[in-house]
Amino acid sequence: MKAVRIHEYGGDDVLRVEDVPEPTPGPDDVLVDVHAAAVNPVDWKIRSGSQRAVVRLRLPAILGMDVSGVVAAAGDRVTQFRAGDEVFASPHHRRQGGYAERVAIRAAECARKPANLTHVEAAALPLASLTAWGCLVDHGRVEPGQRVLIHAGAGGVGSVAIQLAKHLGAEVATTCSARNIDWVRSLGADRAIDYGAEDFAAVLAGEIDVAVDAVGGDVARRTVRAVRRGGRLVTIQTDLPAHVARFGPRLGVAVAAARLVGFAVRARVARGVRVSLVVRRPDGRRLARIAELCEAGALRPVVGAEFPLDDVAAAHRLSESGHARGKIVLRVR
Repeated sequence: MKAVRIHEYGGDDVLRVEDVPEPTPGPDDVLVDVHAAAVNPVDWKIRSGSQRAVVRLRLPAILGMDVSGVVAAAGDRVTQFRAGDEVFASPHHRRQGGYAERVAIRAAECARKPANLTHVEAAALPLASLTAWGCLVDHGRVEPGQRVLIHAGAGGVGSVAIQLAKHLGAEVATTCSARNIDWVRSLGADRAIDYGAEDFAAVLAGEIDVAVDAVGGDVARRTVRAVRRGGRLVTIQTDLPAHVARFGPRLGVAVAAARLVGFAVRARVARGVRVSLVVRRPDGRRLARIAELCEAGALRPVVGAEFPLDDVAAAHRLSESGHARGKIVLRVR
């Protein structure tokens, strides 16, 4: 089969389109004919080597943690899927492999593809929607009527989080560039703040019940001022690549963890704000609930750019630029 592999860590030039053996599914797996796979920022962070102390790959490795396709075969212990079923999934980072024509995934990490979505649209959802769910439902505990701030509202996670927060009954503020103001409002944002022209922390000072940070660094520190006393700040950023670049892969992880803990303590002491880190958890049952929201019209995927699998390096460059709107998807079939 055709797949994109890395044989070493580095820039986008280490991505190689190759013919490789097909994966062999285990008894709890489904073998999926991949129709589309999304590119996420974590993919190029893994490719660069900045995640290698926490995401240990056996090289050469196939990247990709967002997949939509059709079940080609099911393992002996799989009862919920059979050949021909359309599924989507965000496989575990230890068994990623979406940048390929076929991938073996644990059946428990899969769900039936929303009937109203194409494979390209469905591939844009799993990782972003599971992350948004973790931020808003599990850690943020958002309730109707609360005020929620979502940073990077035009991004992959942000564009889903805006819609999910509205579904949960929240009043949503978001930050974005000037060119995306009207667009994030079309997703449901009640308040769109141009980060290039306004200081969101001053505009929203003390108003926010739950903030979702997808940026990190100084943005996270300033966000504490926007959250009310006793509110929550949920982050998906540890600034790990910068720490690894400065201190190396192992010490960089320790520094990132220590600084996150220190930040959380200071936010709690100074402002009573509770800080938590969210890491996406593969979960087919949650994806099934997300699929229901899509079919009910409460969520819609945002595909900002499509590339053929052979142009995966260009897709990575766009993701690394930080200027992609919504999700970047690779067409595999």
